[in-house]
Amino acid sequence: MINRRSLLKVGVAGGALAAAPYVFSRSAVAQSKYKDEYKLSTVVGLPFPWGQGGEIFGNLVRERTAGRINIKMYPGVSLVSGDQTREFTAIRQGVIDLALGSTINWSPQVRELNLFSLPFLAQDHAGLDALVQGDVGKQIVGIVEKAGVQVLGWGENGFREVTNSKREIRTPADMKGLKFRVVGSPIFNDTFTALGANPTQMSWADAQPALASGAVEGQENPMHIFTAAKLHTLSQKFVTRWGYVADPLIFVANKDIWASWDAKDRDIVKQAAVDAGKQEIAIARKGLSGADQSMVKEVEALGVKVTELSDAEKNAFKAAVKPSYDKWVQQIGADLVKKAEAAVAARKKA
Repeated sequence: MINRRSLLKVGVAGGALAAAPYVFSRSAVAQSKYKDEYKLSTVVGLPFPWGQGGEIFGNLVRERTAGRINIKMYPGVSLVSGDQTREFTAIRQGVIDLALGSTINWSPQVRELNLFSLPFLAQDHAGLDALVQGDVGKQIVGIVEKAGVQVLGWGENGFREVTNSKREIRTPADMKGLKFRVVGSPIFNDTFTALGANPTQMSWADAQPALASGAVEGQENPMHIFTAAKLHTLSQKFVTRWGYVADPLIFVANKDIWASWDAKDRDIVKQAAVDAGKQEIAIARKGLSGADQSMVKEVEALGVKVTELSDAEKNAFKAAVKPSYDKWVQQIGADLVKKAEAAVAARKKA
């Protein structure tokens, strides 16, 4: 006979066995919320620091989550058919899971991001760091998140230098009549028009054949893009380092995707973005900071004339674009711009 104690043991064991499938099923449901692949959008790929930053981020996340979050990079803004200005909207809508995106490209949707495109505001790397890493950067993060995405960290595309196929540029008069490709943000049209140039907005994919054919004579982009895209083969024989605007990058996630991960994985992803951003910024500045000017020498070795402007020459450009600057201060927000100007001035005194 089976005594009462034996029956109780069987009952307890049976209860445990019955509960086990329930515990397992809850774990499976939690895991099922994770997709097999998360799409990361970038404008450019691995030859560029921007693309390298995206790859570093994806690798860090995959490694630190033991493969739970698998990120695949889609360069060329291919998830929105190459239209850089549609990227931010696509992230909000869930067409894109994550992005390492340009403050310039997202400024049509978030007007305050035009702050970084105010000509000659940041001035140098120290000034840019003062903006991004200080209270201004925190305010921008809040604004971007209110616009509908989750901010993870900062990267950098670099200071944008002007190039062309016709002549050395030292004064605003040298810009007169030249056709320049500019990005799809109205502030660039205003800035180049104020300098007497003829700006034409087009995507980077369209810009390259336009430069090759001579339909467009010049463009503005960071120096590392000049070398990676081999712009000397597209008739760009003159570079002027004027550092008129910088282009911070932002790591972001779609908010529904962000909410689908557990708290531990969210912490991992955010830290991975911070770490990848630091590495990417170092790559973007390599050869262009302090005593290391190796990137400039690399460009000159291609038979390109690189012109360095004096402070007086830069001031002539600043004076020429002041009406455009003042117009955009009102659109961005005078208080935010004032705070940014103070941050740059304080950093330069340090």
